[in-house]
Amino acid sequence: MENALECRFCNRKLTHSFADLGLSPLSNSYLSQKQLNMEESFYPLHAYVCDSCFLVQMPVFETPDKIFFDYPYFSSYSDTWLQHAREYARKMVQRFKLGPESMVMEIASNDGYLLQYFQQQSIPVLGIEPADNVARVAIKAGIPTMVEFFGTGLAGKLADDNRKADLLIGNNVLAHVPDLNDFVQGMKMVLKNEGIITMEFPHLMQLVDKNQFDTIYHEHFSYFSFTTVSRVFAAHGLTLFDVEELSSHGGSLRIYARHSEDQSRPVGERVQQLQIREEKTGITNIEYYLAFNHKIKNTRQKIRDFFIQARAQGKRTAGYGAPAKGNTLLNYCGLGREFIEFTVDRNPHKQGHYLPGTRIPVFHPECIRETKPDYLVILPWNLKDEIMEQMSCIRDWNAMFVVLIPEPGVY
Repeated sequence: MENALECRFCNRKLTHSFADLGLSPLSNSYLSQKQLNMEESFYPLHAYVCDSCFLVQMPVFETPDKIFFDYPYFSSYSDTWLQHAREYARKMVQRFKLGPESMVMEIASNDGYLLQYFQQQSIPVLGIEPADNVARVAIKAGIPTMVEFFGTGLAGKLADDNRKADLLIGNNVLAHVPDLNDFVQGMKMVLKNEGIITMEFPHLMQLVDKNQFDTIYHEHFSYFSFTTVSRVFAAHGLTLFDVEELSSHGGSLRIYARHSEDQSRPVGERVQQLQIREEKTGITNIEYYLAFNHKIKNTRQKIRDFFIQARAQGKRTAGYGAPAKGNTLLNYCGLGREFIEFTVDRNPHKQGHYLPGTRIPVFHPECIRETKPDYLVILPWNLKDEIMEQMSCIRDWNAMFVVLIPEPGVY
């Protein structure tokens, strides 16, 4: 590989390919009607793995400022995710005895979907959200929110103002961070002496096992195993003392961290058990990663075969959802409007726009009832059960749901 990249954690040269998904636009760069006559930018969607720390990572082609400007993702549009947030808040308050004297801080707090549940219990909160349009929704709802990117710079200012966290939260943000070391060091700086960090992110082991290649897109810079994330945190004086395996996003981890010098919370059995399981799976063996490219190429062919056959049979196909992962899948598999006529989404910020690359239009969900397609492809497969319940009306005209990951299946 020419002009070899360096690992964003340990600075070792990256020479091993994990997943080469060709060229793809930014996954959340939805197009307006006016932009259909304009040229789109496509970038190599190619993830590499470090043969030293085993961090899977993407090169940075666009700055976070551009990616998160006028961000289209609002967490509150998923009932499943809101329930997940509500239960998390209840559990954290109970486990760590949080109250009116505590401070709960969330990095990448989005539209306030999570902090609202702490605020309802009279616990002080602070959101940090770089996307101005999303942060404004939280602020309007009465949730204190700073419109900033998080790192050592902001952490230093917060620490100087004695604004530190008893509970510091980061849900699905760690993968979005280009300067990983600066970000984790910032978390240590803003954490109280006996404070707790919890972070959630898709588990690399599940990504590989369940063939979730569509979760690779330019907005995600890193993909973590528990083994690797433990090394990253330890390098910055933070110890992971507990871990939970979650079903969200196709299989995620929730890690619990503390200052390494804080001995009040011993490292639990779940930490040791997961490290052993990962090692047995092959997480610390480079061959484990190199086999993934072949696997996703086979899946692409199966997906294309399904759509070619459906079209040959005269079946009409629509999509449900306009998630970033769906844009990776559609562009990698070469699926445009000749295969999927349109997609629908509950998020009004996406309706009336077009998917990047494929230019498939995004409509209101009511369009499904009006057009009655034969197949409804669920692009956010992690919300399959919620969507199948919401759209059960398609059974009225004998239509079927389709899920494409880990491979095509009809329901």
